[in-house]
Amino acid sequence: MKKSLIVLSLALAVAACSPNSSPDTSKARDPGVRGGPAGAGGPIAGLTASELAFFNAGKDEFSQAEEVPDGLGPTMNLDGCGGCHLQPAVGGTSPAVNPQVAFATKKGATNAVPSFISAKGPVREARFVRNADGTPDGGVHDLFTISGRSDAPGCALAQPDFAKELANRNVIFRIPTPVFGAGLIEQIPDREILGNQRTEAPKKKEMGVRGRANFVLAGHAISGQANNNGNDGTVARFGWKAQNKSLLLFSGEAYNVEMGITNELFQTERDETPGCQFAALPNDVGNTAAKTPADAVSAIEKFSFFSRFLAPPAPSKDTPGGADSIARGRKLFEDVGCALCHTPTLHTGNSNVAALRNQPVNLYSDLLVHDMGPGLEDGVTQGQAGPREFRTAPLWGLGQRLFFLHDGRTADLKEAIQAHRSGNFLARNESEASGVVKNFDRLQDEQKQDVLNFLRSL
Repeated sequence: MKKSLIVLSLALAVAACSPNSSPDTSKARDPGVRGGPAGAGGPIAGLTASELAFFNAGKDEFSQAEEVPDGLGPTMNLDGCGGCHLQPAVGGTSPAVNPQVAFATKKGATNAVPSFISAKGPVREARFVRNADGTPDGGVHDLFTISGRSDAPGCALAQPDFAKELANRNVIFRIPTPVFGAGLIEQIPDREILGNQRTEAPKKKEMGVRGRANFVLAGHAISGQANNNGNDGTVARFGWKAQNKSLLLFSGEAYNVEMGITNELFQTERDETPGCQFAALPNDVGNTAAKTPADAVSAIEKFSFFSRFLAPPAPSKDTPGGADSIARGRKLFEDVGCALCHTPTLHTGNSNVAALRNQPVNLYSDLLVHDMGPGLEDGVTQGQAGPREFRTAPLWGLGQRLFFLHDGRTADLKEAIQAHRSGNFLARNESEASGVVKNFDRLQDEQKQDVLNFLRSL
């Protein structure tokens, strides 16, 4: 009898911690993508004439579609940064019409469109969780090849067997992260990030919010610090798991991994099939014979200049719901605990770019990685950021995003909030955000609507 009571008590406790223990009957609704001007895509205020020239050169390069003679492929996910980063303007995230569908057969290419790619769905990259021998993988497996293209005669490459890997539950997805205001994020000192980590410690402990900086230690050393950059031991901050330290590294990796274009940071082709090499290696380098400074730098440097000088998105003061609703929502956002991770403002330090020097950064992120529970777990480790850990996504520009969460699984902001709650205390896998979501769920419908209006105003 006593054993039965213990089992029943444990069952009730698990049920109480379940994210789906009661249906959501709230009448509050996601207002949807905010209309009006993009409020993003332009240069940050205060750039010099020279800096503006580099921004414009970078924007042109960022928006350009690459061809096989430029080094595209042999495997890739798309042929240009601008195709992935287009909503609501160049530098953003997945657009309303997914360019990957048309790209699959561009110039006669013979690619099949994988089942997880659709015309109205998000731009996605695919990563495999495990290798065939069961060891951890986690790397990007490009969707397409250049086989069949008119500018790639004789190349024969098969796409990965995504259907098989999907059946084996071995595929996870990532969608593009916006690069608006990225230069401001790059200039936030480590001491600012780590100092903010220690603020409101009692409340964070009460809510189960921990978080840690993304340290990748040299030589894979074991340490109490998690995910410092492996080259110099400083805090990394870009990417879904804060795996990249700088915009140059972020750009170089994307050029190589997403488009297959080798460069001065990543000089080796990801696929070295002899009959599929149509450009000299590395494909992209600086031009020492250029007549202007902007023409001398490589494409990845241009990408990083564009991202670095790209202004943060401008929030709306009264849309949706009106200024009063947004103001109430902002306060409730902090009251329920969302701001414990989504820090409203950090600050840059010194910079050789005056426009980035000692500036407020209203990003709504602490740039730490947090355990988000089994509901968002992707099975992938990057650096020391584990399978359930993700960087707190910056919320600025949220009002005009179409897809949410690392894999773009939902276009509904309310569903995205609920996805932050999963796991349970007894299994020791409860999301750090579960307590905050519970607080949100206790709000009245009108209060929830205020929070949703506030988020869509950003």
